[in-house]
Amino acid sequence: MTTNTDKITLDINGIKEYLPHRYPLLLVDRVLDVELGKRITALKNVTVNEEFFNGHFPHKPVMPGVLMIEALAQTAAILSFMTMNVKPDENSVVYFVGIDNARFKRPVEPGDQLIMEVEILRQSRGIWKYKATASVDGKVAVEGDLMCTIRGAAEATMKGGSQADPGAEG
Repeated sequence: MTTNTDKITLDINGIKEYLPHRYPLLLVDRVLDVELGKRITALKNVTVNEEFFNGHFPHKPVMPGVLMIEALAQTAAILSFMTMNVKPDENSVVYFVGIDNARFKRPVEPGDQLIMEVEILRQSRGIWKYKATASVDGKVAVEGDLMCTIRGAAEATMKGGSQADPGAEG
């Protein structure tokens, strides 16, 4: 983690301390700025070497929308862990609880740089709600409201493998 006049940034090694994801599903390359408890800006360099481009679509490569949402969720997880001043261990799992108002506004193609901005709207009973936007060249590619929860792997297994129980105490 680098701080420069109160600007917090993370390189890929710092990101890996806050996310359990690894290649090919680690979708955040750099954290550009964090305001703990409030917001984060991060980026994903979209390259033609991404495995998903082999099938989506060979004649016109486009980043799948679900992966853009996943990149935003990973960015949100980094913000949450940093806000809690916690680095996850091998038992930490971040699950989606809901995605509302998702809108896809433009395709994301190889060579694009996806800039992800996530703001915490609220945190209550173990559920975090965020406003998330990803853009390319200043134009919104995807936006939506994300809800996530952080659980231990054993808790997730006890719930029968479901992703989350929105009514659970956290």
